[in-house]
Amino acid sequence: MQILGWIIFGAFIGWLSSRIMGKQSGGCLVNIALGLVGALAGGVLFSALGPGFDYSQHNFIVSTLVAVIGAVIVLAIWNAVTGHRPLK
Repeated sequence: MQILGWIIFGAFIGWLSSRIMGKQSGGCLVNIALGLVGALAGGVLFSALGPGFDYSQHNFIVSTLVAVIGAVIVLAIWNAVTGHRPLK
């Protein structure tokens, strides 16, 4: 059941980050993948910046914010690598 929750969370974070970046959706699977990778990247980034950061110690809003920041970074890298440009 947790895997399904991570997939839904990843899809939401991927969709939200694509809207923030102004990029058209790359599809559901791309959004899920970028959202999950972004959540992981955000967690690693915030762990490096502040010692002792742990998702389980924070509420849903903080975890979502960290995941969105990580997903936006991952999406920017994805756009640079694949050559996609954000919408204007």
